[in-house]
Amino acid sequence: MAYDEALAERVREAIAAREALSERKMFGGIAWMLHGNMAVGIVGEDLMVRVGPQAYESALREPHARPMDFTGRPMNGYVFVAAPGLTADQDLAAWVARGAGFAETLPPK
Repeated sequence: MAYDEALAERVREAIAAREALSERKMFGGIAWMLHGNMAVGIVGEDLMVRVGPQAYESALREPHARPMDFTGRPMNGYVFVAAPGLTADQDLAAWVARGAGFAETLPPK
């Protein structure tokens, strides 16, 4: 599955200042890792955000967010944000910050 290259460039700009950043192909798309832990990714036109189990329910209440579901079972702690929720740069930056903030709480891999 291809991913939205324009969105990928916007994510790169939003996450670039983070330490121990890496980028890798994942889930048929692309993901950004911090200290080896996934923070955000792109699958198709959707942003995948690792918000963590504690923030999962509140993230799902945000506009354009839905459970991340690849196999028929939603992954607790991960959400997809549809393209309309990422139009404004500040909205994308806020989601990237959420994902990066959670990833930075995890021990390095």
